[in-house]
Amino acid sequence: MPRQPSPAPYSAVLFDLDGTIVDSAPGITATLAYTFERLGLPAPTPAQLLEWVGPPILDSFRDRAGFDTDESLRALRIYRERYLSTGVYDATVYPGVPAVLREIAAAGIPLSLATSKPETPARTVLGHFGLLDPFHELTGASDDERRSAKKDVVEEALRRLSLHDFDLSRPVLVGDRHHDVEGAAHHGIPTIFVTWGYGSPAEQAGAVAVVDTPAELLAELGLSEQTAA
Repeated sequence: MPRQPSPAPYSAVLFDLDGTIVDSAPGITATLAYTFERLGLPAPTPAQLLEWVGPPILDSFRDRAGFDTDESLRALRIYRERYLSTGVYDATVYPGVPAVLREIAAAGIPLSLATSKPETPARTVLGHFGLLDPFHELTGASDDERRSAKKDVVEEALRRLSLHDFDLSRPVLVGDRHHDVEGAAHHGIPTIFVTWGYGSPAEQAGAVAVVDTPAELLAELGLSEQTAA
């Protein structure tokens, strides 16, 4: 039977991963530096590599490093092998965020991951930190990177949730980069922007709300903030 509409402001929640649930920058940037070393190229500075966290890695090899298609695919193969063996575990969960995920699930609100990270490492990260249970769906980039743009990830997350007959009349995305805001807006979905991630203040433009703490996020979602303390 279809679920009854949620009394909360939003009937479904889509959650970004990198910079929103986990600080994965150490593992990603170290793996990128390793990749450039393997390619015999100088690595970007640590500050520059931090800008790679969030957007699809394959796109960044093309857009930021200037690689052609073959070079980008070769770099991606090197990156993936290293990241899946070591880098994926070099991350930490943002304090208070697991309580937010549990509170969403306890309220009976459909919850899906919506990340530009491929689904295999995304599942590995969440499993490593014991955060799989709150999610109804784990949606990310496809492992072949054909689905990697945030707008496409959001579309797939909604499609999967729709298979459960959830109320998707008022979805919201929680994220930390302008890619999140723009990808959700493509489908007419608002974004709650979290400031503990990697996005700059300029990237908050277009977000329906900006929150500095998990407690504030729960309040924006219309849920109790006590469990996020």
